[in-house]
Amino acid sequence: MQLGIFAKTFSRSTLEEALDAVLAHKLDCIQFNFACAGLESLPQKIDPVLAKRIGSAARARGICMAAVSGTSNMIHPDPKQRAAGFRRLEVIAANCQSIGTNLITLCTGTRDPADMWRAHADNDSSDAWRDLLSGMERALQIAEKHDLFLGVEPELANVINSASKARHLLDEMKSPRLKIIMDGANLLHPDDLPRPEAIWKEAFDLLGKDVAIAHAKDLAADGSFVAAGKGALDYELYIDLLRGVNFTGPLILHGLSESDVDGSTRLLRNMLNPKH
Repeated sequence: MQLGIFAKTFSRSTLEEALDAVLAHKLDCIQFNFACAGLESLPQKIDPVLAKRIGSAARARGICMAAVSGTSNMIHPDPKQRAAGFRRLEVIAANCQSIGTNLITLCTGTRDPADMWRAHADNDSSDAWRDLLSGMERALQIAEKHDLFLGVEPELANVINSASKARHLLDEMKSPRLKIIMDGANLLHPDDLPRPEAIWKEAFDLLGKDVAIAHAKDLAADGSFVAAGKGALDYELYIDLLRGVNFTGPLILHGLSESDVDGSTRLLRNMLNPKH
């Protein structure tokens, strides 16, 4: 596995400074966000010159761009909002080759109109599922056009709130371009922390062969997300399960402040490369 980090963990005045900060922490793999280049995370337009500059800056530093964020609320209750998200997804997709990645991460969405990371009672409705399938079909058309892959992440607050729902989505779409982002923290309620085995093992059994990248953040007993190593997740089990499905891709730190980076990377490096 290759240890990486969300690039926007490092708030700097220029793209190049942010990438230098990644290297300063002895990391060489990122999940990119256009906010690092002074744009919105989901830009309305991207100057081709800027896209080439992003790709060149990463290559010059030997930094692998594992994925780029393309998250919008795919089941927003307002169809106009959903349509705007797909237009912006197309903008990102058209620039992926220049910036140096072939994977865009998505948010499967929520019926909450104000926050795409907040749960809503209607997320489990048949209408929400219908809108997700329609939106995913459109997103996959964009991915096909630009020869890309899309990553979806099971998380409790979204319409895909379990491994079984994620498996159902993959089976419905039947597209090799649709992949999974595995995040152990996003699958658990705080009450699950003492014994995550059943939930995680089901997730890896159902989705393990489709995981493109894995995320590494932690979950505290109060339900808040914290830096890896500062919560109660059983990281040894999580990494063992990743290894168990022969996952060798990027393991991306996020949900942490810059001051947490060294501690979290130390923890995960020790687990990924144990001393004998």
